[in-house]
Amino acid sequence: MNILLVGSGGREHALAWKLKQSNLCTQLFIAPGNAGTSLLGTNLPIVVNDFELLKAACLKNNITMMVVGPEEPLVNGIYDDFKNDTNTKHIHVIGPSKNAAQLEGSKAFAKEFMLRHNIPTAAYKEFTNSNYAEGLEYIKNHSLPIVLKADGLAAGKGVVICTNTMEALSEFELMLHKSKFGEAGKRVVIEEFLTGIELSIFALTDGENYLLLPEAKDYKRIGDGDTGLNTGGMGAVSPVPFVTEAFLQKIKTQIVIPTIEGFKKDKFEYKGFVFFGLINVDGEPKVIEYNCRMGDPETETVIPRIESDLVELFLATAQQRLHEKNIIINPKSVTTVIAVSGGYPEGYEKGKEIKGLNKLTITDGMLFHCGTLQKNELTVTNGGRVIAATSYGQTIKEAVKSSINTLQQLNYDGMYYRTDIGYEFE
Repeated sequence: MNILLVGSGGREHALAWKLKQSNLCTQLFIAPGNAGTSLLGTNLPIVVNDFELLKAACLKNNITMMVVGPEEPLVNGIYDDFKNDTNTKHIHVIGPSKNAAQLEGSKAFAKEFMLRHNIPTAAYKEFTNSNYAEGLEYIKNHSLPIVLKADGLAAGKGVVICTNTMEALSEFELMLHKSKFGEAGKRVVIEEFLTGIELSIFALTDGENYLLLPEAKDYKRIGDGDTGLNTGGMGAVSPVPFVTEAFLQKIKTQIVIPTIEGFKKDKFEYKGFVFFGLINVDGEPKVIEYNCRMGDPETETVIPRIESDLVELFLATAQQRLHEKNIIINPKSVTTVIAVSGGYPEGYEKGKEIKGLNKLTITDGMLFHCGTLQKNELTVTNGGRVIAATSYGQTIKEAVKSSINTLQQLNYDGMYYRTDIGYEFE
């Protein structure tokens, strides 16, 4: 079958790499893709939210399946748009409906879902301009630290952890009165701060059944030792050593199964990935957030551990036959280290030539492109996060060493990466 993959980051390059391995994949198209995905299929110059152009491309290229990578088109209803159009309703769309995608699109929607289905999460309240004064009093009387979240999509920047009351009151005003996060911040969710270790759990679901994918832990801070500003992610590891069989069982019974049952009870049309952003609080898992797609850079770490045919699993997902399938997982450790542009996550320049790609020697791993562009004969930087070096190893430490060895063979102006991904598991 011909497959269209929507997106342009490291997540999409990793998915393209895996999809291309399937005997079921005849031709692979990526919209818009990057310099790395162009080596695996045909890039189409279409932005992810142009549903009409995406539909036209599907019809022109006889697409049977569309896999949606990023959250924005899902939250904007790409699934519904395709299914409600007589010309494209036959196409298998891997991703949830618009309503179900609000689990990521609205923090308040997600918290109400968790409350309704008794899924453990932090205590919270939500506020808008209509009850602004009540919000101020709530903050003044709340224990510290306190977490403020813009309700909508804010490109991963809509969460602020405040350690004093004045800071929290100021951020609250910035969100609701000064439109700090635009439309995303018109509703603010305020919740208790949970202390523990974060991790990412992923499931593939057809809305009735699910398969659990390998877990991962990502690293958001720009600097070694988890210091500095938050980023979209500087690296990831899988498996996560503290996720024992007993802890995983808690995650399944208290979170994953009630979530899938919640989809059924709430009549969500959901055929795709569920990302559970969790925190381990003294051995008890709690949900920080849901995402309606795979994470990045976790995808670059998780997908290489899946040995099953991903297209086969997607087809079973689309046809609600996931209960017929098993998933085979590689037991090795896999790590990803991200190289970023100078200045990221704040101001950075694009268009820097990436040198060394043609002479690259990789042992037991692969290189995924995150923000790159093919410019004539050159591959240049085209984003804050540029490339992801993924490696297998018998241990996390061994895999990280291999990933760094890969990056050391490359160079571009301003290139930077962390050297301590997985440091707490050595």
